[in-house]
Amino acid sequence: MSELTRNGGGRELLQPVMAGALAAIVGYASTFTLVLAALTAAGASPQQAGSGLMSVCIAIGILNIVVSTRIKLPVSFAWSTPGVAFILTVGEPVGGFPAVAGAFLVAAALIVLTGLIRPLARAIAAIPAPIANAMLAGMLLTLCLAPIKAVAEMPAFALPILLAWIVGLRFAKRYAVPIAVVVTGIILTTTTHLPPGALDGSWPSLVPVMPVFTLDAIVRIGLPLYVVTMASQNLPGLAVMRANGYDLKPAPLFIMTGLASAATAFFGGHSSNLAAITAAICAGPEAHPDKARRWPAPAAAGVAYLLLALGASLAAAFIAASPPLLIQAVAGLALLSSLAAALSGALVAEETRLPAILTFVTTASGITIAGVGAPFWGLVAGIGMILVLRFGIRPEPVNTGK
Repeated sequence: MSELTRNGGGRELLQPVMAGALAAIVGYASTFTLVLAALTAAGASPQQAGSGLMSVCIAIGILNIVVSTRIKLPVSFAWSTPGVAFILTVGEPVGGFPAVAGAFLVAAALIVLTGLIRPLARAIAAIPAPIANAMLAGMLLTLCLAPIKAVAEMPAFALPILLAWIVGLRFAKRYAVPIAVVVTGIILTTTTHLPPGALDGSWPSLVPVMPVFTLDAIVRIGLPLYVVTMASQNLPGLAVMRANGYDLKPAPLFIMTGLASAATAFFGGHSSNLAAITAAICAGPEAHPDKARRWPAPAAAGVAYLLLALGASLAAAFIAASPPLLIQAVAGLALLSSLAAALSGALVAEETRLPAILTFVTTASGITIAGVGAPFWGLVAGIGMILVLRFGIRPEPVNTGK
């Protein structure tokens, strides 16, 4: 922090702090209702579901702050949205919500083991750069389309945000996204009306849940949750960082997220992991043109998550009453430069161009097969095509002149 202060002070901090706050708001606003619905469907009471949401917010808030400030890299953490979507489909297992908490603990232990078994961690990190960029571009595409969709569906709200962003690009490029965020906040504050009784009830509190281990819950929830979290969150999260020029040692990150997930399991929380899409906001050029100055973004996101955890009732009521597409639109504007950089990196080498395109379209398709999301299948498709194209190629014999 002292280095940032010496080289520009608050002006240097404003851009990454705004980017980090945006990442937290987008991550929370987009799926917190899904988290509550999934935990409830798995047998949690309203108090237990609120506790699960609050515990995960606290865990990823602490992870974002501690890791980014310690290693000075923009590493971002979030909850597993694909994991939540999976939990929503399985229903309540034998043993009720305590068995669900036990399954969460098993998934967390498996993530820790992935970090401890170094060959496995290295294999997960060994993704070809063009394929990593293509997967990132496919993940970003849908969100980057949100501003255009918002203009078509709610022009009175979206056009001022888009105009503010364009004006910012023209006169203050570094602050174009923060300007758009401020305009979005003004619009939401003046147009969003909380329904009667939206703030009734107590604030969320941490409710302990004693895990129970049942074979039904471990097989139906624990093992699939581990696979989904690794394939659809941790892998893409590493790809986002690599696509933005950051080489990370994945093993310590897996261990930390696994331990955090184990802690939240005792309060009904499902999992903490590397952020994927929102990580691009913190690690991309919109957080700061200088790669070395982007690390305050996830730290700011961590502070925002802690505030959202403490004031979850008010935040949930306000964001739930706001148009989701409008929140996604400003995030899409923030990610346009990341999408351009990812596409450029994906297509730079001719020999991997077709595999990268296959990865891109597969990831952008949004398919889910066997509970595993499109980013994983995009990775499989791209790497598989590289292997097919290289299979059977032999070096030409050297002409010795004899």
